Amino acid sequence: MTLSQDELGFSEQVGRVLPFLRRYARALTGSQKSGDTYAIVTLEAILEDRSVFDGDISIKTGLFKCFHAIWTSSGGPVEEPEGALQTRAQKLLAGLTTNTREVLLLRTIEEFSFTDIAEIIGKEISEVRSLLAIAHEEMADSISGKVLIIEDEAIISTDLSAIVTDQGHEVTSIARTRDEAVIAGAKDRPDLILADIQLADNSSGIDAVNDLLAVLGNDLPVIFITAFPERLLTGERPEPAFLISKPYREEQVRSAVSQAMFFASTETLKS
Repeated sequence: MTLSQDELGFSEQVGRVLPFLRRYARALTGSQKSGDTYAIVTLEAILEDRSVFDGDISIKTGLFKCFHAIWTSSGGPVEEPEGALQTRAQKLLAGLTTNTREVLLLRTIEEFSFTDIAEIIGKEISEVRSLLAIAHEEMADSISGKVLIIEDEAIISTDLSAIVTDQGHEVTSIARTRDEAVIAGAKDRPDLILADIQLADNSSGIDAVNDLLAVLGNDLPVIFITAFPERLLTGERPEPAFLISKPYREEQVRSAVSQAMFFASTETLKS
């Protein structure tokens, strides 16, 4: 069957925004596997029914709106917890006000306007603003932990350190290379890794993280920072659940760190 020009155009537009739907879905669920599953179900849904795109709505907004309908109808589950500490983290998630995490991610990470977020989640703009304010309060009050920063640029690492410290977290170390990161992580186990992709000695932040996860366990949450997020959001191989685009904004870092900390197997989760 030959696709029409309109169908080809629609598919191409969906393909361009799909990486960012994956990023959003992974951040909500805390894993690549679960997030990508939701993204696939969303694509299947719009193949069956494109009515969500009727009217004056962008492809990206429509795609996220369709995702949200599926996410809420399923109850917004995340990965099954394994162990007492992960169960404790899931209880914290369940205790948050409905739609606050979604609004926080849509606004800070995906950078939707309040009007678009209202369209996506089916709320009034005034309620979206209120949910965002509640999200900042709830996330800040719920968690704290240890953070390992892997970043070779001194200005950026200092900035990242100041941001996470201001959130109430402890920076265990700042590593500039792959080797430094492995040594630092082994010496003082972090609850979260915040890593740049390209490091000072031309080593890879991804390799450094993989080395650390091999020693510390794959349940350790990681946030990658990159100027090319779409390259790490293909869904074709093991990829990060949390990703920040360069240049980042402080609010994006705060949001990503707070979200990722909820999936940490850590005793530093606040009661």
